[in-house]
Amino acid sequence: MIQVRHVLLLSVLVLGAWALRAPSVESKEERGGAEAGVSHATGNRPYVVRIVPDFYMPGKRFNPGDPPLRAFRDVADEFEKLHPDTRIEIVDAPVGQREWLVTQLAAGQAPEILNVNVEDVWQDVQKGWYIPLDSFLEAPNPYVKPGEPGSKQWWDLFRYQDISRSKAAPDGKMYCITLDMIETGIFYNKTLFAKLGLRPPKDWEEFMRIHETIQKAGVTPMLVDVGSLADWGVDLTFDQLYRDIRPTLDLKKDPKRDMFYKGYLDWDELAFLNRKGFFTEQDPRWREVFRLLKDWRRFMPKDLGSTDFTRDFIQEKGAMFWSSSLSVQRLLRDPRRTFDWGMFYLPPITKATSKYGGGYPQCIIGEAATQFTVTNSAITDTGKAETSTKLKRCVEFLEFATVPRNCDKIVNEITALMPNVLGVPTKKALDPFVQNLLHHPYTTTKWVYTFDLRFSEVMNRMLLLYLMDGVSDEEFMDWMVKNVRTSCDTIVRRKHLDLAPFEKAWAAAAPLRKGMVDLPRDAQ
Repeated sequence: MIQVRHVLLLSVLVLGAWALRAPSVESKEERGGAEAGVSHATGNRPYVVRIVPDFYMPGKRFNPGDPPLRAFRDVADEFEKLHPDTRIEIVDAPVGQREWLVTQLAAGQAPEILNVNVEDVWQDVQKGWYIPLDSFLEAPNPYVKPGEPGSKQWWDLFRYQDISRSKAAPDGKMYCITLDMIETGIFYNKTLFAKLGLRPPKDWEEFMRIHETIQKAGVTPMLVDVGSLADWGVDLTFDQLYRDIRPTLDLKKDPKRDMFYKGYLDWDELAFLNRKGFFTEQDPRWREVFRLLKDWRRFMPKDLGSTDFTRDFIQEKGAMFWSSSLSVQRLLRDPRRTFDWGMFYLPPITKATSKYGGGYPQCIIGEAATQFTVTNSAITDTGKAETSTKLKRCVEFLEFATVPRNCDKIVNEITALMPNVLGVPTKKALDPFVQNLLHHPYTTTKWVYTFDLRFSEVMNRMLLLYLMDGVSDEEFMDWMVKNVRTSCDTIVRRKHLDLAPFEKAWAAAAPLRKGMVDLPRDAQ
């Protein structure tokens, strides 16, 4: 058994190394740009920095028919000219897959710079895999002209200050640089809406009536995949139903993170609250989250596993499409689209829909998109951050990439994400998403990013079964309760969490719970 596990681990590492190879000519041609990802640097360059830009991988076509991307490579070429001792290797890798991420980091094979959700980083900061960036952010950006934002502190260069600064990990340190923003929205067929006499809804009840009208017209009302429902759907509905009691749930205060993450529940708070009966069979709000999603499911396609609902929306196989700003470029450019489209945000849930609805504006669920983290591969030259020239080059490249002219080249090469650097314009088609970022609070928690890979896999599989009528309400709830409890117990054990401070904060918050209805039995 041990030998089998070793063989499997070796296979994963070999595949990981293959995935991180510099793009070959053949693979680049397949992606549409034979030279797009190749470094043009010559000579002996002792410092090699591998970076995974994800959305901006040179040579990729963001959507069918688009020219291959090249801006990130162009910026890297300029940096290499300034630093003849450094080579920037741009590589592609499945950074969104936590299993791959952990395997590479544990083996010491991760690229020096990754674009990865910071919530994944937070889970592992105690392992020394990531380099804190606070000292660099608090120092001047050397590529910024004197007197301009960023010339005193790199921090000052970023547009969405609250979001950017609130990305500090639970240990209080900053591990990511946020280059741009993303947000979700309901794309809708404006032509069909006008034909049916419909308009964007003001609340969930009206939203459901719109679905009914569209369905009667013989069109699938809503296109959305199960992954989005497990991620965005659960989190947004959870936030709506728990907002009234959020003051008693938020037991840990952090001034730095609370600028944007005020009230956000980390794993330690969730673990403590679970022992008070929250997110269990005792918790009627927890049941209500999934009841509402199941009710909405009747307006969705039979197959929730489709990988290209953008295509289906363009082909008018659905009237609405829940996606992110990443879909905007294709909607703008696809020649097959013959209708006008618009976007609105998910409407609030009122008491007309659920006794736990408060009619609050929906929270945002996207915010930071490209989140660059620096791994401990950046200090392999000396083994210490304080003396590493390689780390210095990694940070300098990020500083160079975030000056306005370079951020503009990179982010605005596509119409998909909102630049997080002052002085860089936002594409007009993305304005509605910016309004969401500016005027909506952040989510209460992000369930699929809070615990380990097993939790997310079980949640995704069981939610799909539940929505496809493969399990009953009670069977599904039993699975979810066990999944949360197991994950909470595991994280308490692995991280050696001390829950005593939460018990003290819980007792102090007792006056807040007076008048709150339907709290779990163990919380009363």
